[in-house]
Amino acid sequence: MAAELGASRLLAPYFSSSQIVWTIIIGTIMIALALGAVFGGRWADRDPDPDKLYLRIMAAAVWISLIPLVGKFVILLVSGLLIVTVSTNFLVIAAFVSCMLVFVPPLFLLGTVTAGLNKFATDSLDDNASVVGRLSACNTVGSILGTFLPTFVTIPAAGTFVTFLLFSGALLAIPLVYFVSMRARRVACAVSAVVFAVSAVLSPMTGFAFWENRTTLAYEGESIYNYLQVKNLSDRTILSTNVLFGVQSVTMKDEGLTGMYYDTALAAPALADHARSALILGMGTGTYARQLRRYYPKMSVTGVEIDRKITDLAVRYFDEPDDVPVSTYDGRAWLAASRERYDVIMVDAYQDITIPFQMSSDEFFTMVRAHLNPGGVMVVNMNMISDGEGSINEALQTTIANVFDGACRIGTTYTADVPGTTNRELFAKAPTRAELARYDGCSDSWRRTGEIATVSEPIGSSMRSDVRADALRAATWERTADGELAAYMSGVGGRMTAVGDPSNDDGDGSLILTDDHAPVELLGMRAIDQLIAEEAGPYRDILEKEGIGGLLRAVQ
Repeated sequence: MAAELGASRLLAPYFSSSQIVWTIIIGTIMIALALGAVFGGRWADRDPDPDKLYLRIMAAAVWISLIPLVGKFVILLVSGLLIVTVSTNFLVIAAFVSCMLVFVPPLFLLGTVTAGLNKFATDSLDDNASVVGRLSACNTVGSILGTFLPTFVTIPAAGTFVTFLLFSGALLAIPLVYFVSMRARRVACAVSAVVFAVSAVLSPMTGFAFWENRTTLAYEGESIYNYLQVKNLSDRTILSTNVLFGVQSVTMKDEGLTGMYYDTALAAPALADHARSALILGMGTGTYARQLRRYYPKMSVTGVEIDRKITDLAVRYFDEPDDVPVSTYDGRAWLAASRERYDVIMVDAYQDITIPFQMSSDEFFTMVRAHLNPGGVMVVNMNMISDGEGSINEALQTTIANVFDGACRIGTTYTADVPGTTNRELFAKAPTRAELARYDGCSDSWRRTGEIATVSEPIGSSMRSDVRADALRAATWERTADGELAAYMSGVGGRMTAVGDPSNDDGDGSLILTDDHAPVELLGMRAIDQLIAEEAGPYRDILEKEGIGGLLRAVQ
C-alpha cells in the first residue's frame, strides 16, 4: 500500500491524480501482485529455499529505493516518446507504461513472498488454514500501516522521495538481518546497502522538475493533496501543481491588469446587480482576490481553499491580502455548511487536467446559484478550450446553463475566451429581483435534478443586454472609475458568446453532469489529447519526415 500511495504521488505531478490515474495504478499493481502470487507458489513448491525468498525481498527493496532517484527520469522519457507518437489516450498510455516500468517489477517480487512464507510456515495440513489466516492478518496489518503512515505522516512531513526510502529501508532490513545472521550473501548485502545509501543521498538533491533553473525555483514540496512548486520570475510568481501541464496560480509583480484570465473574470462584478461581496472557491494564491480588492476596494471577499499548504505559500510568496479570510475546506462542503449569499462567486477549482466531479455537477451549480444574491453572477474558470461534440466544455456549459436557466428563464449563460491562453471564463447570472417578480407562478423548482424543464414562454435574462461591450464598459467605469479596466471590459464584451439554452429536442439532456454521472476524467482526457495534438503536431511531422535526428535538432 505504501508503494501504491507513493506511486500516486510520483505520477501526480506529471499525469494528475485523477480517477483514471488511480485506476491505472491500482490495476497494474494488482496484476503484479497476482502474477507474483502465482509464480511465488510455483517457485516455493519447486525449490523451497528461504535464501531465494529473501533475495527477492532484497531485490524489491533495492528497486523501490531507486524509484525516487530514477523513476522521474523514466516517466519523462516515456512521456517524451509517447507525446510525439501517440495521438489519443496519451494520459492512459503514458501512465500505464510508466507504472509497468517503474512499479510492476518490485511489486511482482513482493507478490511472491506470501506464497513462499505459507510454504515455509506450514508443517502439517491440520493447521494450514490457521497459517494462511495469520499470514493474511499480517498482510492486512501491513496494508493498514502502509495506507495511513504515508498519507498522514511521511508524505506531508518528509515528501514522496523520503517516503519511498523509509519503506524500502525497512523492507531491506529484513533480508539484511537474515543474511548477516546466516553469514551468507555478503556481496549482495553490501551492494544492496551501497545502492540504498547512494539513492538516499542523491534523491533529495533532485526534485520532480529537476530540469528547472534552481535560481528561479523558490519552493518545491508536497502537501496532503498536491505536489507544489513556486517559481519566482522577473515579472511574476507562479504556483504549479503539475510539472507538465500548465500552472495553478500566477501573481504579476506589477500592479494593474495581469494579462491572464483574472482580468476577464473581473467582468463578473460588473455584470452582477451589485458588487458588494464575493466568494472564491479555489482561492489558490489569492490573485483574483487581490484584483477584486484593487478595483473594488469596498467589496467584501471570502476565500475557500482545500489545501492549507497553498494558503501558507500564498502568504509567504504571493502577498495574499491579509484582510481576506480563507477557510481550509472543500468548496462544495463549505457551501453546504454556509447560509451566506454573495454578489459574485468565483469557481476556480479546476486544476489543469484534474476536474473534481463533485464541483462539476448539476447539484453543485444548483448549490452555487442558491448562494447568490438576486442578480448575482457566478464565474467559472474553465482551464481548457475544448469545443465540439463530446467535449468537457460542452458538458460543463450545458449543465450550468440548465441550472441557471431553471424552468423560467433563457439566456443566462455566456463565455469569453482569454486571448493567448487555454482558459475560458463562463458567466452565469441568477434571477434578478425584477425577473423574480415577473415569474407569475413559474417556479424553478419544477426542474428536477439532471433534467431540462422550460416553460413555453420563458423570461429572457438581463444578461443579454449586460454582456454588450458598451454596457459592460459603462458598468465597470461606474463602479471602479478605472479607465484601463473599463476599456479592457469593452474587449471582454466583444468576446462574449452565448451558451445555447438546453433543449430536450436537441438531445442536450445527455450532456448534463450529475453527482451520479459526471465522467469529467474521460472528458478532460480528450481535452488533453487535443492540446497535445496542437502542441506536438509539428514535432510529429518532423519525426515522420526527418526521423529521430531531425526531432533532436528541433528541440535543441
